Amino acid sequence: METNNINSVYNKIFNSYPVVEIKEHIKKLIELDFYYPHNATFYCITNTVNQDFEYVSKNFKACTGLSKEKMLEGGMDYFWTLFHPKDIKLWLSSLKELMEFTMNELHDEKRKRMSYSWNYRIKNAQGKYINIIQNTTPLQFDKDNKPIIGLAHYTVLDGEMNMDICACAKYLNNDNEYETLFYKNMSNTNLLDVISNRERDVIRLLLSKKTSQQISEALNISKHTVDTHRRNILKKLNLTSTFELLSYFKNNPKLI
Repeated sequence: METNNINSVYNKIFNSYPVVEIKEHIKKLIELDFYYPHNATFYCITNTVNQDFEYVSKNFKACTGLSKEKMLEGGMDYFWTLFHPKDIKLWLSSLKELMEFTMNELHDEKRKRMSYSWNYRIKNAQGKYINIIQNTTPLQFDKDNKPIIGLAHYTVLDGEMNMDICACAKYLNNDNEYETLFYKNMSNTNLLDVISNRERDVIRLLLSKKTSQQISEALNISKHTVDTHRRNILKKLNLTSTFELLSYFKNNPKLI
């Protein structure tokens, strides 16, 4: 799919009217980047309407070998040229479904406490494709409460890993725990699709070393219900213990 076609679809998804109101907040995030260590993640402040980046962190080059300056100059048009051709259609479908869910299923206040994840592959400076897991948290909304400025964190994984493209929307509840409100495997339908959103929340808390009692309190459900979810997850994945369950998802971070 050519870049101008991507641009057309992207415009339809994020059609909006921006006035950036958080310039001081963006400035502070940029100042803090100086102190962050080099690692396998980088972040960008995205502008979905202008299709550019307000900022690209220093780790972009460390993670990809690519020029931070070229990323800023070329904006999303440049970034899209790096995508694996087979991932573009599914990536756009992910964005479309997440935006439709956000605008149709969530009230205004809930949108402000959402976090969105999806994945794809890009070509690094060595010409090799690497896996990217992108997690975006909206920072500013337009007059229709559509997210337009976002803080996007990118985790870089080995391109040899075979990863389905998935879309996920999580809500930060009043107990400061994420609840999965939307999940879809865009690549295909497989065994993992039978895991419910609530079961994903239980898995996420188990990985955080929470006990069944702590999980029940975080999700406002009974301990008995937590244990039932745990047994159902093991059965669905054909696993025999919680240890196997945790090992399975630690080795499959895209599923969390």
